[in-house]
Amino acid sequence: MPFHTVAVLGAGLMGSQIAAHLANAGLDVDLLDLPSPQGDRNQLVEGAFHKAGKLKPPIFYDQSYQSRVRLGNYEDHFDRLAKADWIIEAVVEKLDIKQDLMKRIEAIANPRTIISTNTSGIPISEIAAPCSLSFRKRFLGTHFFNPPRYLKLLELIPGKDTDPWVLKDMKVFAEKCLGKGVVIAKDTPNFIANRIGMYVILQGIHQLEKGIFSIPDIDAMTGVLVGRPKSATFRTADLVGLDTISYVAQHLYQAVPEDEQREIFQVPSLMEKLVSTGSFGAKSGQGFYKKIQGTILNLNTKTYQYETPNKLDIPDLKYIRAIDDLPARLMAIFQDNGPLGQFFKETYLPLFAYCSHRIPEISDSPADLDQAMRWGFGWQLGPFEMWDILGFHRVLLELKQREISVPSWIQRLVREGYSSFYEIDSQSLNKVVHRPMGTTAVYHHPIDLKTIGRNPDKVIWHNSESALLDLGDGVVLFEFRSKGNTLSLKVLEGLTHSLDLLAEHPYSGMVIGNRQDHFSGGANLIEMGGMAQKGDVAGLQSLIVSFQGLLNRINTFPKPIVAAVQGRALGGGCELVLACPHVVAAAETYIGLVEMSVGLIPGAGGITRLLAQLTPQAFSQSPNDIQPYVVKAFETIAMAKVSSSAYEAKAMGYLKPCDPVVINGDRRLEVAKEWVMRMHQSGYMPPSSRNTVKVLGQPGKAVLMMMANQMLDGHFISEYDHFLAGELAYVLTGGNLTEATVVPESYLLKLERERFIPLLNQPKTQARIEHLLRTKKPLRN
Repeated sequence: MPFHTVAVLGAGLMGSQIAAHLANAGLDVDLLDLPSPQGDRNQLVEGAFHKAGKLKPPIFYDQSYQSRVRLGNYEDHFDRLAKADWIIEAVVEKLDIKQDLMKRIEAIANPRTIISTNTSGIPISEIAAPCSLSFRKRFLGTHFFNPPRYLKLLELIPGKDTDPWVLKDMKVFAEKCLGKGVVIAKDTPNFIANRIGMYVILQGIHQLEKGIFSIPDIDAMTGVLVGRPKSATFRTADLVGLDTISYVAQHLYQAVPEDEQREIFQVPSLMEKLVSTGSFGAKSGQGFYKKIQGTILNLNTKTYQYETPNKLDIPDLKYIRAIDDLPARLMAIFQDNGPLGQFFKETYLPLFAYCSHRIPEISDSPADLDQAMRWGFGWQLGPFEMWDILGFHRVLLELKQREISVPSWIQRLVREGYSSFYEIDSQSLNKVVHRPMGTTAVYHHPIDLKTIGRNPDKVIWHNSESALLDLGDGVVLFEFRSKGNTLSLKVLEGLTHSLDLLAEHPYSGMVIGNRQDHFSGGANLIEMGGMAQKGDVAGLQSLIVSFQGLLNRINTFPKPIVAAVQGRALGGGCELVLACPHVVAAAETYIGLVEMSVGLIPGAGGITRLLAQLTPQAFSQSPNDIQPYVVKAFETIAMAKVSSSAYEAKAMGYLKPCDPVVINGDRRLEVAKEWVMRMHQSGYMPPSSRNTVKVLGQPGKAVLMMMANQMLDGHFISEYDHFLAGELAYVLTGGNLTEATVVPESYLLKLERERFIPLLNQPKTQARIEHLLRTKKPLRN
């Protein structure tokens, strides 16, 4: 049975965020901490929870979910634990405190309650040692990564007495209901991700001490270039905290005497000096980097002064950066004969060997280690996946030449004729990983677009930026593959042709989605801006008419079409979502009509459909009742508001109340496919093509413009923003209508087209577009 009530003990930064994410998942949560020594006994827990609630990005999907968390203290409210299905300990990392708390929990908890600890370093077995066998059977480690809402990784660490069913049920619940990527770790120091992650960070710092490369040099070579986050090595270290890294490194050095590369955990003298002077990183304002008046400076390791980064002087870096495909880029780096290739080999070859020696010490499977680094540290590829890309035998040869040892299980793979860690099973299409204990299938969600796209029998049609794939069971999927998943001309062409194929063949319906982190960045501004600069008004007019027509066709298509949305869906991408009659959204969906930030208003139905989804929520269709919803639509579009989650998108009107939200975003395509099949089986009927909307006319526009005037007078918006607000208000209220009127949606769509094209020709709009493309930041001119 799934959990319903959870108690979190410890309201520190981690405990409060865990409680918030459990509330996001729909659980009733009790968050307890020490009683305040004076005044309100809940003062400490309330202060900590309030502080966490102000974090950016927000810890709740919707601020209303805070009501699901009930606060309390250990003295007055410990009896609440008797009704909890799951109790999570997240107190200070001191063994005696944790053990005392476990004994108190055992005395009151239900005999079927699961108990876990969020420790990141203390052995699981030691924490539960004072408790009975019955308790230890229900006890395990649940190591969430910070921030729990956004970082996917959850390490489950069973103790030697943990019942297998407890581990199994927790894994299923965490994956389906909490949206987590779960790996099973062994009860070893710092488990999986932090053991490898700490190695990688310290490796970079040791490289810095050699004096060959600067901090910006190493960050350039250990970040996006190799499939890791922009924070790379030293920004990551600053975020973690140099004092924290020093403490963990010292602990690891003492705890792993048999580690063949143990010396890597010796705290570098450079870090010792920084910590001794209070330079802890981001939390103290300076570490390896320091931000002064908006300028980011880096530490000069010779003078210990902060200075403007020097221009990178790494041969071949510019050329290799230009390679879009990560596997091809990694191979180019590996084959590079200059400083870049040398640095890569000096760091990644020892890393590959280190990871291979950790199997089966910290995990039984290379796949768990790879997933831990992807989900916990944001790597695009784990170490063993990278090793496969560079060539299993090629890497082994390099390791041998450098006299770097590998464990016996790697040698067994060689003897048995294997040439990779992973392979695709030709029958099931599951990825199979080779490990010390034998061969096991790695679970992948049923819909893996990368694997499907490699199968010629599953590719129905494709062009250079889109494809129509066969998902089986009569369901097809339209995938756009343009840069940034923009709605380019090629994508629109592909979507049009896919609809033709859907109509002509006996398919049940279609999913619109992709395998990227973000659904769509909107219209291709380079294409549209280029047409505007050339004065191609006819071409722009034709483009907008055809885009509107395409979205209308999707909206009223006779077969079910479901958009599977995740990440950012902005501008035209948001309009595509609004046009789809059915949407399955990942909880982490950030959707918005952001055209005003580039000097435009929505032109492909965004205004019309947002209004059509909001105004029916009014108590009646009288102008007074409708007005607040029109104001809401005006504010949302004029301020280019973007939802912070799928749940907030529903409140803003971008998603319908009935649209399902999937907390585990990896399952969105699977759920969308099931949604298509369900509607097909129940006898699908599309929305009517004769839908109408009530608009407020000139009286309504006057209200909206009064708001815009106040914003202008208060210097919150520019003169051009005010002009754009007028264009938006004109469309929202029905143009030149003198009173509230019911109009067909086609009437508002026509107004959108008429106002959109002239704006593209405005010099200030073109300046905004050019600035956004050049700097990735909006311009308020």
